[in-house]
Amino acid sequence: MSQHESHAAVVKRLKRANGHLASVIEMLQGDRSCVDIAQQLQAVESAIHSAKKTLILDHISHCLVTERDPEQGMQDLQTITKFL
Repeated sequence: MSQHESHAAVVKRLKRANGHLASVIEMLQGDRSCVDIAQQLQAVESAIHSAKKTLILDHISHCLVTERDPEQGMQDLQTITKFL
């Protein structure tokens, strides 16, 4: 499978999530407040959700739209939307 234009944006979001997650670990080890930690965890979750959504929408518009077998395309669409 070839890379899509959105892959660079997905990688960027995942690197951001990775940075936030590293911060959460440091915060837990540094005995930071639960409110601050929860805020960082929300940032991790948001970055991962955004990356996943971008990847799935890209797949739908670039892979499924060009699927030569409509039945296979429908099965792929039903499978990938489970991850939304």
